[in-house]
Amino acid sequence: MIKNDLFLRALKGESVERPPVWMMRQAGRYLPDFMKLKEKYDFFTRCRTPELAAEITTMPIEQVGTDAAILFSDILVVPQAMNIEIEMKPGVGPFLPNPVRSPLDVNNIVVPDVYEELGYVYDAIKLTKERLNNDVPLIGFAGSPWTILCYLVQGQGSKNFDKAKEFCFKRPDAAQVLLQKITDTTIAYLKGKVEAGVDAIQIFDSWGGLLSPTDYQIYSWKYIQQIIDALKDDIPVIAYGKGCWFALKEMANSGAAAIGVDWTCSATNARYLSGGKIPLQGNFDPSRLYSTPQEIKKMTTKMIDEFGKDRYIANLGHGILPDIPVRNAQAFVDAVKEYKPR
Repeated sequence: MIKNDLFLRALKGESVERPPVWMMRQAGRYLPDFMKLKEKYDFFTRCRTPELAAEITTMPIEQVGTDAAILFSDILVVPQAMNIEIEMKPGVGPFLPNPVRSPLDVNNIVVPDVYEELGYVYDAIKLTKERLNNDVPLIGFAGSPWTILCYLVQGQGSKNFDKAKEFCFKRPDAAQVLLQKITDTTIAYLKGKVEAGVDAIQIFDSWGGLLSPTDYQIYSWKYIQQIIDALKDDIPVIAYGKGCWFALKEMANSGAAAIGVDWTCSATNARYLSGGKIPLQGNFDPSRLYSTPQEIKKMTTKMIDEFGKDRYIANLGHGILPDIPVRNAQAFVDAVKEYKPR
């Protein structure tokens, strides 16, 4: 059905002529056409308007030529659906006027009807699938429960999410209740995405690497595992944890179809720690896209040589930065498409 199914074949571990390529946050801020829409519509209006979300999602397919699309949305639409007020402030990012700081706050959080509260996301998926016309697969996503908790408790972005960690360690029972509510909502939300027509799911654990390996198992991984268990029989799931190299073995044995790795973990270590059989995704340093197009192409080719062309999806180690020139993103994509195994 899908004309370019390279991404889906790589997720299955099939031998491919070259790795597929896409970029985290590819539907967005580095593209001039996206910036024009940003001037007209605020962030959550773009997320909540299916026509805009579909247009933004397909931009990189049309303009940069990646092998998969990822739905334009945000991980924080899930807590918004749980009746938590979240703003997107210029120069600040996510901001919660009333962060979660007590067991009473946790008790007041609802597990919503996702079809009622997040129907706009499912409409965006259907519109996007029409626009894509089966050219490439569409990826749906959600944040990990731990990563969502970080924002809910901290109240905004942070380098260390100290308030989030303090809440977990001082009030572990309340933290577990909150994490379970987020998990239950996320599972229902992602099942809705599968029904709406996405071809794969990625779970973003952007702040998992802030936890020790022991605390990661307690406050993050066991909830991600619940999500994988709920979805893995219906759709391929990619587990991505920034800074979570220490959990690659658990991830590899989780039932996930693939694991995303960041640039701090080498291809050799990632293959070794994950057991060498599961498809891996990553791990080009997004800041390296500031290099010249020639240097980007050279480094991208080296990256693929190190991972190997099979059981591998070329990607960045985290989201593309907003001021990366489009020609540099293009150089990254072109280098993968032009790759010839040695």
